[in-house]
Amino acid sequence: MIKKIKVLVVDDSAVVRQTMLKLLNSHPKIEVMGTASDPYFAARKINREVPDVILLDVEMPRMDGLTFLRKIMKQHPIPVVICSSMALKGSENALRAMDYGAIDIIEKPRLGTKLFLEESKIRICDAVLAASVARLKKITPIRTVPPKLTADAVLRSPWAKSVVRTTEKVVAVGASTGGTEALRLFLESLPKDSPGVVIVQHMPEHFTAAFSKRLNGLCRIDVKEAENNDTVLRGRALIGPGNRHILLKRSGSRYYVQVRNGPLVRRHRPSVDVLFRSAARYAGANCVGVIMTGMGDDGAQGMLEMKNAGAFNIAQDEASCVVFGMPKEAIKKGGVDKVLALKNIAGAVLRACLA
Repeated sequence: MIKKIKVLVVDDSAVVRQTMLKLLNSHPKIEVMGTASDPYFAARKINREVPDVILLDVEMPRMDGLTFLRKIMKQHPIPVVICSSMALKGSENALRAMDYGAIDIIEKPRLGTKLFLEESKIRICDAVLAASVARLKKITPIRTVPPKLTADAVLRSPWAKSVVRTTEKVVAVGASTGGTEALRLFLESLPKDSPGVVIVQHMPEHFTAAFSKRLNGLCRIDVKEAENNDTVLRGRALIGPGNRHILLKRSGSRYYVQVRNGPLVRRHRPSVDVLFRSAARYAGANCVGVIMTGMGDDGAQGMLEMKNAGAFNIAQDEASCVVFGMPKEAIKKGGVDKVLALKNIAGAVLRACLA
């Protein structure tokens, strides 16, 4: 008999609790062990039986969800997925939730919530499955850095074919569950003149702009949410916006990004596979690929295509991943040249870019 993942749903809306109960219980590997209308009732249930995953709202009576999340992570760490309309008000709540240790965030609208949740069944169940196998870690304190000077890259002369090896490299990065913290640590380690970086982090719409802004204040390089036709420059990281695909393109000596709509790929938009395939096509041996913590296999096929085009690829190792899904699948597919702990990836990327 399959041991099911026990979920506690904490939300002040009876409609949300009933809808979550129905859709989660419909999954063969998930079972709702209980529901609670606020954190105080939730705490009583946890004292009786500890869930594998908590699905938590933010805006609730008596105690808000972020305060409850912080208390849980200090006293009795349990994987938490935030599901809240408060995320739509701006991403500050989402970023605070990630800082406090939330595994994933699902945004829900204030109107039409029942229909939205039913249509998002796969997304919600995938988030619960990923959370159930996540490694909970002590969050690394955020450090501050002195104000940084801006520096634009000097792009090299055009070459005949994009696959010709040059000294100008581009770094393509894909991440999912646990990736917000992994990306912070990776980007903080890069010097201000590092090669240009293009990133896909599985994250809902509305969150990536604030996430990018936050990283920009912590890192020596510039970090911004990518806009269509942004140039890939030394000392700059471009993060693909939520709910849009991002592709690396090339015109003469200029690398730039294209941001576009499109169908879900590997259940995601943005998709790591889409970015990596474009990197294989337009950068080839001039690209270094990195695949980080995350659930599923998005990026595995694209990374193999990058390797076949001459790129050097790095995967985060199991011990430092929150969820060793995406890197594992990329390794199995044969697209990875080196497997490294998170703390060693930035250095390896810089060395590969000099090779």
